[in-house]
Amino acid sequence: MGFSPWGLLVGLAVLLPNLLLVWFPPRTPIPRVVIPWWMGGFERVGQALCLVVPAITAPGDLAWWWCGPVVAGLTGYYALWVRYVRTGRSASALYGPVWGVPVPMAVLPVLVFVAAAMWLRNPWLAVSAAVLAVGHVPAAMRIARGVGDPR
Repeated sequence: MGFSPWGLLVGLAVLLPNLLLVWFPPRTPIPRVVIPWWMGGFERVGQALCLVVPAITAPGDLAWWWCGPVVAGLTGYYALWVRYVRTGRSASALYGPVWGVPVPMAVLPVLVFVAAAMWLRNPWLAVSAAVLAVGHVPAAMRIARGVGDPR
């Protein structure tokens, strides 16, 4: 255990764009779908773990070359948030596929946390990312099915 400024930075970097939903909510409704209790539980626990674990776990010897995939994942994630705001804030911009990836705004944060786990040499963050993936990605896919075709 220990404080990791790099871990805190990664957690905040993934969380902060989500605050755009406070000031720029979707103009089209996000469909209400039934998310099984276990899926919602994994999603919420994974989100909490991915925000807390990187900050409170001292990193090992940093594997700096993994910083590239972290930055690339964050860049893609931020680009998707820009797309959401610029294209009229539709639910399809939040949940629609991009380049064959079904729910990239759910997948990219998981990939960022996995890459950060490698960069920080933090196996607990890797476990946290896996917990997040088990709940967040399938829940987003269920919502995406309700959004329908984004075209």
